[in-house]
Amino acid sequence: MYKIVKKEVLNQAVVLMDVEAPYVSARCEAGQFVIVRLGEDGERIPLTIADFDREKNTVTIIFQTVGYSTKQMAKLEVGDSFDDFVGPLGKPAPFEKWDRVIGIAGGVGSAPLYPQLKKLSEQGVRCDVIIGGRSAEFVILADKYREFCENVYIMTDDGSLGEKGFGVDKLKELVANGEKYDHAIAIGPLIMMKFVVATTKKYNVKTVVSMNPIMVDGTGMCGGCRLTVGGETKFACVDGPDFDGFEVDFDEAMARGAVYKPFETKAREEACNLLKA
Repeated sequence: MYKIVKKEVLNQAVVLMDVEAPYVSARCEAGQFVIVRLGEDGERIPLTIADFDREKNTVTIIFQTVGYSTKQMAKLEVGDSFDDFVGPLGKPAPFEKWDRVIGIAGGVGSAPLYPQLKKLSEQGVRCDVIIGGRSAEFVILADKYREFCENVYIMTDDGSLGEKGFGVDKLKELVANGEKYDHAIAIGPLIMMKFVVATTKKYNVKTVVSMNPIMVDGTGMCGGCRLTVGGETKFACVDGPDFDGFEVDFDEAMARGAVYKPFETKAREEACNLLKA
């Protein structure tokens, strides 16, 4: 059993938890993920590691309540436990001795981006970050980024915090005005990452994206998380989740993801009806 030692509700849809997981915290690195399960018959939910503390034996997860299982997870409190907390899975994020890096996060993408920029900063890399959200309440971790990023740019769809617009709008403005970056990391919705890559390609700024397709076992056996990268089939769970954004077939990834939407909606509605009965 993996005990929850801290819980923080970041907004109406996003929850942060610190979980006691000695094995995972001792071995995980930025960019890797875990698969959690509430009970014996529970859904296997992949979540990118948002932070970790090797001394306290804890791993931080941040998740959005979008379906039945994550809504059940959000009801857990400090002292409750997960039956399964499997990891670390996937490959650590690829790091080099870059001079200056720009991170672009969309919504809950701020969570998996955080440990990557934090580690780069600790290695002496200058980091900027663009954080996007639908409105002010959906912008998360901005204060934590300010602890090590030189510049933190906030973009909201409605202009309720920072500037009005999308993260890619700020990215275009920065590079057009002469800001120089030798690497970019984009994490967020597929459409956001697609547009970020379209921008960075124009300026030849190599870009890594974090892919989060449907995933079941996390070991490459089920094939549900397959992607096309550089014309080859890759599996996000074992080959990623981070990939060269210039090589990812985003259109295929979005089309495959859309296939599951009706099933997710049906499952969510059936669960809601069951709870009402």
